[in-house]
Amino acid sequence: MSRRGWTLFLAMSVIWGIPYLLIKVAVGELSPVLVVFGRCVVGAVLLLPWALAAGWLRPALRHWRALLLFAALEMTVPWLLLSYAEQSLSSSLTGLLVATTPFVAALVGRIAGDEDRLTAVRLLGMALGVVGIVALLGLDVSGAQLLPIVAVAIVVVGYATGPMVVSRALPEVPGVAASALALTVTAVVYAPFAVPQLDRAVHAPARALLSVVGLGVVCTALALALFFLLIREVGPQRALVITFVNPAVAVVLGVLLLDEPFTLGIALGLPLVLVGCLLATRRSMPRPADAVDAPVP
Repeated sequence: MSRRGWTLFLAMSVIWGIPYLLIKVAVGELSPVLVVFGRCVVGAVLLLPWALAAGWLRPALRHWRALLLFAALEMTVPWLLLSYAEQSLSSSLTGLLVATTPFVAALVGRIAGDEDRLTAVRLLGMALGVVGIVALLGLDVSGAQLLPIVAVAIVVVGYATGPMVVSRALPEVPGVAASALALTVTAVVYAPFAVPQLDRAVHAPARALLSVVGLGVVCTALALALFFLLIREVGPQRALVITFVNPAVAVVLGVLLLDEPFTLGIALGLPLVLVGCLLATRRSMPRPADAVDAPVP
């Protein structure tokens, strides 16, 4: 990847590793539906005026079908299903299932005729990433039920195909405008379930409310704007390799900020995740058949 690509990749890896910490604080006082609604509203309030002032909304609305599809694949459906699944699945199993997203993205890209080849080196990198996540989080399958696992599987498919919608159907739509509209749609969908609970938010502790604000500002508004740039810089498949790094960042933050223990699994898992990311994001070399023959002197 280019230097700009690596900068965006590292930024997204850190930014989307933070939500685990903030959500853990927020859901201690607020329902998952209210937390999701809050982060969507905060994100939309920040991005909509920006997109409107820049004159991006009207051109973006011409692609409303693709925008609705992106919102459904990346936000509306996954966030609801994840909230449902995590009521019975362990966080480690959920994290491991979500980490399969790059594999699904590679498969979807292959079916859709993506030109970016999935080499043996990149496959090895993905496998190392998954092994690293198992070392980091462990693997707790107790209480695993079929329906929650199916719910997470649907989430993975959505996360894998959403960036492809961006690269194929929304190449000219600014990420700020697309994100603002997708967040607004998601907030409207969640509103009937969240609005009746707003009185609970009024009496929630400041730490929970600040966590929701942080989710909306940093992990939603800023993150989505950068995510569009990352997809367009490195492609949808490589962009999704951040799903390996996000849990690693969350674990490190837990050790540094929540006094969680630094275990042998973390010591082994972090290097595996980092090496896996380096290999999984390697740019494919052109096939010999695709190379242009050098002119004969």
